[in-house]
Amino acid sequence: MERIKITIADDMEAHRRRLERIIGTQMNFELLDSLESGAATVNSVCRRQPDILLTDIEMETRFAGIDASKAVHSMYPDIKIIVLTVHEDDNIVYAAFQNGIVDYLIKSATPDEIIAGIRSAYLDDSPIRPMIARKLRSEMVRVKNNESVVMALLNIVSSLTPSQLEILKLLCQHKSRQQIAELRSVEVETIKKQINGILKKFNMSRTSEVVKKLNEMNLFDIAGHL
Repeated sequence: MERIKITIADDMEAHRRRLERIIGTQMNFELLDSLESGAATVNSVCRRQPDILLTDIEMETRFAGIDASKAVHSMYPDIKIIVLTVHEDDNIVYAAFQNGIVDYLIKSATPDEIIAGIRSAYLDDSPIRPMIARKLRSEMVRVKNNESVVMALLNIVSSLTPSQLEILKLLCQHKSRQQIAELRSVEVETIKKQINGILKKFNMSRTSEVVKKLNEMNLFDIAGHL
C-alpha cells in the first residue's frame, strides 16, 4: 500500500493528539508534522510536502487555517487540504472551498469518518457532504435571486442621465451633497434636484437605501465588466 504522508495544523493540543492517535492506527498513514499555527504550517509544508494537510481554521488568527491553505494551494496544488473545524458558518465554508480545500469535516467526526476523508482526498475522490450540499443549494438560490435584483438595478441605472449617474457614483463613495456640489462646481440645490430625480427612478425615499442596495450588490463593479 502507498504511504499517505500527512501534516496536522491545530492550535489546540488535545485536538492534535486525537488526530495523531487516529493517524497512528493506520499502517500506511505517515505523520510528517503536527503544528499549532498557520505560519508554521506553510513553512513545514514547503519543506516536507505532504500528501494531505489536515488543518483547523482558527489558530493564531481567526482565519489562519484558510490563509495557510490558500498559500499552500497556490504553491502545491496537488496537496489535498482537509479542514477539521467546529465552524459551520456558511461564509467560512465558502471561503474554505475558494482556497483549495477538498473536504470539510466537523471536529466531532468519528475516527472512521476522518480516516475515510483522508483516503478519499488522497484518491482525489472527496465527497460533497450533506452539510455542504445544503449550503451550496442555499447559495445557488441566493445567487439566482440576486441576479434578478442586479438586472433590475442595472436597468434603472442605464436609464439615468450622465449627470445623475456621476452623482450616484459619488453617493456610493459616501460623498455628501455639499462635497458633490463642490466636485461638480454647482449649487447644492442643483445636486438635491438631481438626487430627487434619482430617487424617483429607484422608487425609494432615501439616498441611503439606494446606496446600501447598490454597494451590497457591487453594482458599479458589475457594470464595469459588462
